[in-house]
Amino acid sequence: KAREIQRRRTREAGMDVASMAASSTKVFVLEVMGRHAGWIAASAGLARSKGSEPPHLILFPEIPLDPVNFCNKVKASVDRNGYCVVVASEGVRFGNGKFVAEAAEKDAFGHSQLGGVAPKLVAMIGKALGYKCHWAVSDYLQRAARHIASATDVAQAYAVGQAAVEFALAGKNGVMTTIKRESTDPYRWTVDSVPLDKVANVEKKMPRSFISRDGWGISEACRVYLEPLIQGEDYPAYVNGLPQYARLNNQLVKKKLAAFASIQS
Repeated sequence: KAREIQRRRTREAGMDVASMAASSTKVFVLEVMGRHAGWIAASAGLARSKGSEPPHLILFPEIPLDPVNFCNKVKASVDRNGYCVVVASEGVRFGNGKFVAEAAEKDAFGHSQLGGVAPKLVAMIGKALGYKCHWAVSDYLQRAARHIASATDVAQAYAVGQAAVEFALAGKNGVMTTIKRESTDPYRWTVDSVPLDKVANVEKKMPRSFISRDGWGISEACRVYLEPLIQGEDYPAYVNGLPQYARLNNQLVKKKLAAFASIQS
């Protein structure tokens, strides 16, 4: 779902910026989730079907950010297109390994809390180039828009949920349901499982082959991999102009574990 939302939001926001770039905002920066992996940022690249369309620049955690080079690329886009749309992962780092946006707080795993990269990039651009800029953060909205989820995404969500229930009823513990790709063209997939100790506190980063050679966008291999995931429409029912969703009447089982306690490093 987050992938589909980023593609649509990037395309629509880019059209808005383009419509007023001549007299107003020249640069728009959209910050997305993802921590140290650029998958969600990469999905925005699907919105670009030709060279002049946004996003013009994608900032991946896997590619160190050079501020001077970045500002030069922004200027080149404005000179060429009249405006520049940047999609930035919250986990973007400088060449020295420091996060562009890093708070002092830590999460339960001891990881730095991220967020706020967009305003820092806008400040960087404004200081170097003097452009009027605007920024936005997708945050929870990117995973809370069922009304524009793809049919593929909905089918997979139901499948992994169903499998999880079946695993639990069968007494299968300590695993996470996964989606195993059987083929890309045509797209075929099955539901599988993986032991939790193999995936807990582990991140799957973007392979370098999925990032364009210059480091500012997605490669054709990435596009081929991601496109099957956003195929098809599956709109929910609407009542009085609002999407309607099922609300489950949860039947709680007897509690087995002790009260949750956050792990502090």
